[in-house]
Amino acid sequence: MKKEEAVDLIRDAGFGYLATMDGNQPRVRPMMPYLLEDEKQLLVAFLARSRSIADIKRNPRVEFCFVDRKMWYCRVAGHARISADIEKKTILWDNVPMLKQYFGSPDDPNFVLAEVTIDWAEAMTPHQKTPDIIQF
Repeated sequence: MKKEEAVDLIRDAGFGYLATMDGNQPRVRPMMPYLLEDEKQLLVAFLARSRSIADIKRNPRVEFCFVDRKMWYCRVAGHARISADIEKKTILWDNVPMLKQYFGSPDDPNFVLAEVTIDWAEAMTPHQKTPDIIQF
């Protein structure tokens, strides 16, 4: 799979599954990130009370997994950091309409942003025997 196909898969899937570490226990939850293709980052919104924030602060290594209806998948590995960048919060706000049911605005104190810098990705279609490594 080529990078462009992996980017399309991430964008089309909408939801992905975010894995963080809570000590030695992985924690996975569905999330709706926004991919900044030029920045090589995923932007993710959390509620201020989310346990994921503490997980990221303790261990910034994270992974997202996206799967589409054709069973193509893309795993994205990277490192996350909690950010107060209002410009990126606004980009996320403008591109993920679902956030409006959780937050009043990008500067809502309950809206916590995580920036996931992508290190690499692995992607595969059901027709492949081995996954492709994708460099972002």
